[in-house]
Parts: sequence; C-alpha cells; structure tokens
Amino acid sequence: MMARYPGLAMPSPLAVILGVGPLIGLAVAQRFAREGFRTVLIGLDGPFLDEQISRLPSAQGIICDLGEASSVAPLFQRIRAAHGDAQVLIYNASAGGRGAVSSLAPETLQRDLRVNALAPLEAIREVLPAMRRAGQGTLLFTGGGLALKPQADLASGSMGKAALRQLALCLAEELAPEGLHAALVTVAGFVQRDTPFNPDLIADCFWELHREPRKAWRSEVMLRP
Repeated sequence: MMARYPGLAMPSPLAVILGVGPLIGLAVAQRFAREGFRTVLIGLDGPFLDEQISRLPSAQGIICDLGEASSVAPLFQRIRAAHGDAQVLIYNASAGGRGAVSSLAPETLQRDLRVNALAPLEAIREVLPAMRRAGQGTLLFTGGGLALKPQADLASGSMGKAALRQLALCLAEELAPEGLHAALVTVAGFVQRDTPFNPDLIADCFWELHREPRKAWRSEVMLRP
C-alpha cells in the first residue's frame, strides 16, 4: 500500500527463512539482513532465535515445528499480518535420523517427509499468490548430497532430500516463464567452518542466486568436496 502514496518510503523487502539453526539458516539470515532485508527466522529453539534477532536488524523470530500437520498456513497468516508479503522464501529445514529402509517405521518416514517435502510445498503455496501478483519473487531451498548419493543407513533423509530436489527443480521450470526464480543449493558435504562448506560461503550462494539476472538464472548450485 505504501507505494501508492508519493513521498512515503517503500518498506524493505522481506525474506522468510524456515529452519534457522546455528549453521546455514543463521548464515543466510545474516547475509540477507546485511543486504537490507527484513528477516523472519523460523526455528524450534526459542532462546537461540531470541539471541539472533537481538543481533540482526529488522529481524523477528517465530517458533514453529514444521513436522506438525497444519503448522504452515497459520505461520504464514501470522507473518503476513505482521510483516506483509515475502519477496524471498528460503527453506532450510530437514529431518531424518539413522536407519535402513527395512527398519524404518512408516510413521517416522511420514513425519520426516512432512518436513522435507510437504512443508516446503505448503510454504510455496502460501507465498506464490503475492509473488505472482508482483511478477517477481525468489524461492530457494537447501538440498543435500543424499539426494545424489543415498546412504542405506540414512534412508529417510535420502528419500527426503531426493523429494526436495525434484520439487525445487520442477518448481524452477514451472515458474521461470512467470518471472519467478526457484533454485536449490545442494550441499554435498559436511557443513563446518574453515572448510569449503563454511556456512558463510553457502549463504553467499543463496544471495548470488537471488541476485543473478533472469537471463542467467540457475536452478541448482551444487557444492561438492
């Protein structure tokens, strides 16, 4: 609404980051905040979120368990009411413990797939209407090496990352003609500082994907050892 009235400043763009922990999620939030974005950080650890938003300009934190059914729609209703529409959606949440397929309980797989595939789909559906009206928007996802090389003892996570990768790539193909950029950062290694998988370097990839010109859009950046 502010853009309709001359002399009033446009609000800063909004990035919603789902799955904020101490590594990739936090680094991405810091990167976008440094570029002038308002940020909404979604995570499970309330004290951690409180600590981070005290350090980030124009940041807000919301506790949300994306593994719970019907958690995403109320979350975005709250975000829109308080902050408006998101120009950037970043999905960094993931789930999956150790276990082979033969020992994997269906209910465990169902919950993990909810975090890895269903919740991102629901988040996409929440932000797309406004992005389509605006004719622009960025949707970015954190992929993993398990989507490329599954491990038998990480069966649930392997299936989840494979599903997320296909979701992101299909979305990129669907939305590009509409001027909306969807892409995946596939991190095929263990995230830790002082390595090529430094979370700050990974965050730079997210920012570069958001900023790259339409004629040069990529649907995936793959970080390998």
